[in-house]
Amino acid sequence: MSVRTRIEAKLREAFAPERLFVIDESSHHAGHQPGFDGAEGSHMRVRIVAEAFTGMTRLARHRAITELLQPEIDEGLHALAIEPAAPGEETRW
Repeated sequence: MSVRTRIEAKLREAFAPERLFVIDESSHHAGHQPGFDGAEGSHMRVRIVAEAFTGMTRLARHRAITELLQPEIDEGLHALAIEPAAPGEETRW
């Protein structure tokens, strides 16, 4: 199972999102460090809208997602961009 698929499944189970996009941006970072070829699953972006985020601060939302995905981080997920929102909140995407 790919990193993207695992992240998506965990987020769906934990937050039951209305909208969820997990985007693998790893290839955009190829060559940024010596020896890094843009391997799949190293740089991910999460865009999520979920009722579970209602009343939570932006920091609390980020912490909840980061804690959930800590195993992926420990296994080599290098960068995780998080764009969380509650229903009705404006998003840039």
